[in-house]
Amino acid sequence: MVKPTPQQASFTEHLPLCKAMGMQVTDVDEGAATITMPYDPEMIGDPETGVIHGGPVSVLLDSVSGLAVTMHPENTAMTATIDLRIDYMRPAPPNQTLTASAQVYHTTRTVAFIRATAWADDQTKPIAQATGAFVFAKKAAS
Repeated sequence: MVKPTPQQASFTEHLPLCKAMGMQVTDVDEGAATITMPYDPEMIGDPETGVIHGGPVSVLLDSVSGLAVTMHPENTAMTATIDLRIDYMRPAPPNQTLTASAQVYHTTRTVAFIRATAWADDQTKPIAQATGAFVFAKKAAS
């Protein structure tokens, strides 16, 4: 992974929900991306524990997946989520920045398939993992 260009880094700035949630693109590669999301008390799902609600985690995973598809070298158009399955594995801890990364692992002419993971302090202890399908416009063969 490499640091994003200013244009790539602005991905979250152009999506109002991502911008409101403070997401930032930190790394990109061909068909891969990483985004962080800072802790925000407005995202609390359980007031007693301060644990983040699953909704913001879903938005983070969906957004990083879309960016990974956008970064694929054979993609020629914008993307949209077709299907996204998320497995929640443990609570998103309070007062910690969340990070998510996604990779495109297969493409057809019209669909890109991704895998994504979200974590807080330790990438080996995922908060959630996702698999999904996204709209994909593959370059025509020359």
